[in-house]
Amino acid sequence: MQTTFDAIIIGAGPAGSTAALLLARAGWSVALIEKQYFPRRKVCGECLAASNLSILDELGIGEAFRTAAGPQLQQVAFVRSDNQVLAKLPAARVDGRRWGRALGRETLDTLLRDQADAKGVTVLQPWAVQAVNGGVGDWHIGVRSVESHTSLTLHAPVAIAANGSWEALPSDRPRRQLQRRAADLFAFKANFRSAAQPEGLLSVLALEGGYGGIVLADGGITTVACCVRRDRLEACRRAEPGLRAGEAVEVWLTQTCLGVRKVLTTAQREGPWLAAGPLDPGVRMRANDAMFRIGNAAGEAHPIVGEGMSMALQSAWLLCAQLLDPAKHKAQSHHGLASPTWQSEVAVRYATTWRREFVPRLRLAATFAHAAMRPACSAALMTVAQMWPGLLTRGASWAGKTRDITLRKTKALQMPARPKAEENGAKCADVGPTHTPSSN
Repeated sequence: MQTTFDAIIIGAGPAGSTAALLLARAGWSVALIEKQYFPRRKVCGECLAASNLSILDELGIGEAFRTAAGPQLQQVAFVRSDNQVLAKLPAARVDGRRWGRALGRETLDTLLRDQADAKGVTVLQPWAVQAVNGGVGDWHIGVRSVESHTSLTLHAPVAIAANGSWEALPSDRPRRQLQRRAADLFAFKANFRSAAQPEGLLSVLALEGGYGGIVLADGGITTVACCVRRDRLEACRRAEPGLRAGEAVEVWLTQTCLGVRKVLTTAQREGPWLAAGPLDPGVRMRANDAMFRIGNAAGEAHPIVGEGMSMALQSAWLLCAQLLDPAKHKAQSHHGLASPTWQSEVAVRYATTWRREFVPRLRLAATFAHAAMRPACSAALMTVAQMWPGLLTRGASWAGKTRDITLRKTKALQMPARPKAEENGAKCADVGPTHTPSSN
C-alpha cells in the first residue's frame, strides 16, 4: 500500500473530502483518513445554504445533490413558545442556485467521499489516527485499521486537520479536556416521518436553556435538532427518569414549544436520538499551528445559524485556493511542498481569509444563540421580529446564506475543460500541479 503522499487529510466529512477532491484534481497525491463507516448519521441540522451549491457543482456532485435533497428552503420561522414569525429567506443571485436545501449527512458525506475516491484519492476507511509526529514539510502520521488492526505510518509534506469538533487529534486531546460547566452545550438530533413541517420552511427555535431547528429534508424525513445547556439537560433527565437523554429532551421540547408539538403530533421517530458534545464554539486556529485546519477543526459557529456545513465546504475551498494559487508557485517550486517558508506564507494568507469570511458569522451566531436561550432576550427578539419580520431575512444574509465564495478570485480551483479523449472514455490526467512532488 502507498504510504507517501503530497497531502494527508484527517477526516472525510464535507471539509476533508472537499479538500481531497480539489487537491487530487490538481494532480496531488492525497490520503484521506476516516475512522467511521459510511453511510453514517450525524448530529447535524443538515441544511446546506445556497452559497455552497456552486462548490458542489465544481466538485461534480451538484446534480446528485439536487436529485437527492429535500425541498428548496424559501422561508424561515422564528419560534418561541406559542409564538411564531415567518419571513422570506434571501435568494442567491445565481440562477438555478437560489435556495438552500437539506440533505442527510449519511447521503452527502457518502457522495463526497465516493467522488474523492473516483478522482484518485487514497481513502483509508475505517482507519483511526494513532499518532501525529514530525512537522511542517515532513509529517509522519500513524494510522490503524479499525477492522484488521493493521498499522501504517503515512508520510507527507502537507497535513490538513478536518476532524470533527469532538473528535480531537492525539496532539489536541490534553487541551480539549473541558471542565464540566452548567453552560456546556450538548447537541441532539432525531429524524421523524409523517411530521407536519411545511415544505420549504426552516424553523428556528428559541428555548429556555437551549435553541434548535426543524426542517423537512430528503425522503420526506423531518429533522429536529437542538442544543441544550448542561443544566437544562439535567433538569430534563430529572423530570423523566425512565427515559434516555434524547427522549427526555423530546418530551421537554413538545411540552414547552407549541411549534414543536404541532410538527410532531402525527410523527413517528425513525431510529434513536443522536447526541454529541459538549460543543466548543469559537476559533480553533492558533498562531503556532503547524497543520492546516479546515471545517470544525478550524472553528465552529453556534449551530443556530445553520452554517456548519457551509464553513466546512468553504474553508476547504479557501485553503485549497491558497495551496494551488499559480501566482505563488514560481517561488515555491524550487523547494517543493516541504518548504516551511512557503507553507508559512500559505498559512498566513489562509488564516487572514478565513477570519475575514467566518469570524463575523461566529460572532453573529454567538449573539443570536445566547439571546435565544435567555427568556427575557428571546422575548425581546420575538417582539422585534413581529414588528419587523424582514430582520430574519437580513439576519440570514448576514450569516452568509447567499455568500458565494467561488465567484471571487479562485481560478486555481475552477474545473478545467475535459479533453475530448476523456469524454470518449480514454484516461486523461487532470492538469498537474506546478510544484515539486514529495520525495519522502
